[in-house]
This record gives sequence, C-alpha cells and structure tokens, in this order.
Amino acid sequence: MFQINENYQKLPGSYLFSTIAKKVAAFTEENPEKDVIRLGIGDVTQPLAPAIIEAMHKAVDEMGSAASFHGYAPDLGYDFLRRAIAENDYRARGCEIAEDEIFVSDGAKSDSANIQEIFGPDNRIAVCDPVYPVYVDSNVMAGRTGTYDKETERWSRVIYMPCTAENGFVPEFPKEEPDLIYLCLPNNPTGTTLTKAQLQAWVDYANRIGAVILYDGAYEAYISEPDVAHSIYECDGAKTCAIELKSFSKNAGFTGVRLGYTVVPKELRCGDVSLRDMWARRHGTKFNGAPYIVQRAGEAVYSEAGKAQLKEQVAYYMKNAAAIKEGLKECGYTVFGGVNAPYIWLKTPNGMTSWEFFDDLLSRANVVGTPGSGFGPSGEGYFRLTAFGSAENTQAALARIRSM
Repeated sequence: MFQINENYQKLPGSYLFSTIAKKVAAFTEENPEKDVIRLGIGDVTQPLAPAIIEAMHKAVDEMGSAASFHGYAPDLGYDFLRRAIAENDYRARGCEIAEDEIFVSDGAKSDSANIQEIFGPDNRIAVCDPVYPVYVDSNVMAGRTGTYDKETERWSRVIYMPCTAENGFVPEFPKEEPDLIYLCLPNNPTGTTLTKAQLQAWVDYANRIGAVILYDGAYEAYISEPDVAHSIYECDGAKTCAIELKSFSKNAGFTGVRLGYTVVPKELRCGDVSLRDMWARRHGTKFNGAPYIVQRAGEAVYSEAGKAQLKEQVAYYMKNAAAIKEGLKECGYTVFGGVNAPYIWLKTPNGMTSWEFFDDLLSRANVVGTPGSGFGPSGEGYFRLTAFGSAENTQAALARIRSM
C-alpha cells in the first residue's frame, strides 16, 4: 500500500493566510452589510504600470505569429531578462553577478520554499522570530525541523533568533551554530532592516562557521535609508556564503502575474560541489520556465519609463505606510516599521493576544490585519498591517481604528 510523507502531518493547522481568509469569509457571510477593508495579506492594489502593460501587449502579439511565437522558456530564463537583472540590480550597485548565476522563476515564495531541496536533511536552520512562515513550513515538509511543541510553538531542531523591541528587531548571532540562515531584509513582518555594517557582520559570521545565508530581498525597492544594502552581494565575501531571492511582486505589482529570480554564485560551494550547478539541475528538472509574456513584462521593469512609473508606485505605498504609522501613533499605539518596508508592526493594545486583536479589529472596525503570533512565538503581542491598500481604504481604515 502507498505511503504518504508523514512530515506534512506535523504541520500545525493551516497556512497562516489561509486561516485569515477563512475567518474573514465567515465574518462577511454573517455580516454581508459590512464593508471589510483588507490590510492583512501583502497584496498590491495599484494596476500594472503602463510600460509593463505595453510590453505585455507587444509580447502577446508576438505569440500570435508563427515567426515570433515562443514555446518553452530556457531553463534559467530568457537572456534579455537575466541581462537586465544583472545590469540594473547588481552591476549598477557594484556587484559582479553573471547572467548564468541568475535563475528566473514564478516568484520568491516558490524559490524560498524550494531552495531547501538542494541541502541535506540534517542541516539545522536558523530563522528570525517572527518570520515569514514559508521558511519554516517548507523545512517541516522536508523533515528537517524535529518535533513541534504546542506550548512554546517551537520546533526542536529549528534555531530561533528572537527579534523583539528590546533588540530593535535585529537578529543576534545564535548560541548554536546553524547550517542555513534565513534572513528577510527589509523584514517581513516587522518592517525593520539592518545597516550595511550589520549585514556585513552576518556575512563574516556565515563564512566563519561554514553556513549559507538564504537572503530574501523581496522588499528591496522600498529601502529609503542610505546605509541599507539593496543586495547582500554589496557585502565582501557574500558570494561564498549567500543565495539571494528576489521578487517582482512588490516592486512591480506582479503578485498576480508571477515572476521572481534567485541568484546562486559560482563561488558558493560545498567542498567540490557547486550549489549553482545543483540549483540549475533542480530548476531544469522541476520547472518549465516563466512565460515569455511575463518575462518581457519583467524586462520592461528596467526600462527608463518602467523605472520612473514604479518609483511612483513605491512612493504611493510608502505614503500609505507613513500615514498608518503616524495615525496609529496618534491613537496611542506603539508602532515600528514603515520606513524601509511597506509593513507596520504594532504592539497589540491592552494586553490582547494577537488573535484577540485580530477579532476585535475585524468585528469593531471591519479591518483585517495579520496576527503577529502567526509569524512565530516572538510575534505574540504584535500585529502587522500592510500599506498595499488604496489610499482611500488606508484613510478609511485609520478613521475606523480611531473610533474604536
């Protein structure tokens, strides 16, 4: 008789955002007259920029002609997109990343879940706490996390790096030595980040102990402070210890279009084995490439028109972030983030748990956010709001919160 992967049975409950969606659906069914404002899931609301739409239309027309039709994409992605990524995201910042070290995919979420496949089952992972749930859940599925303790909400083989108000939400080197270190900067969910010097210290640490940093830079476009790196490869020695994952979802509004990429430098090796070659083998075997139309849209992100239009969109969302942050402060909330990332991380009021505040906010203000405990044990007592709503909904949500 067939058997299942028992590791899936270890996962506690459903995926965080699935749970939120079910709770919101139940509320709206019971209260159909209520207008619910969603500031929970980090989904964008502004339409695709004109330069991107123009590129997509042109690519669609190409697909209608036998002479310009495109079928399967190359394993790593089309040359035109990888060249644009290498030039704009790396060489323009002084980082020497070659086109064949860039792997185009359908998004950073997929890559952040799949990257663990090229590592052995006995590797210990270290994660910031709170943390984007996919990092831990994908390792649970792989059997790498040990047993789950419901009381502490921790896995026995996961090394947690608490990020709290006491340490400025900046992870500290763990007492136990990890093999894989997940860093998301600017951070989801706290909205905070590291200085270049702090990030360099992590690169030095990883090289010293022989660990690999899995660096999620999905929110890089929102960095506003000068002393924050836009890529981990701005740090000396990063190419021998770091894999970088990037997304077009948040910088270009591709949440429904789906496009991302991962960089695995040739210098990153385990003995004589190239991790770049391992990822290329996995990528070519399990992925048939992002669509040609979508990759042409991605190329338009780097056009002069695309850069200007997306800069305006980023500014739009960060204006929302500033409004939420200041509005909540005026209401007496303790608030973090909202400077280098489109997330506001607030302390729940009156000693409420994060899920209690979720229910209270939904029932009294009809506003949806994300409970901090869903991101890990250190997220308890905190709550995340996103700046990705429309300006009108953002202001309406603030008005409702003020009236609570």
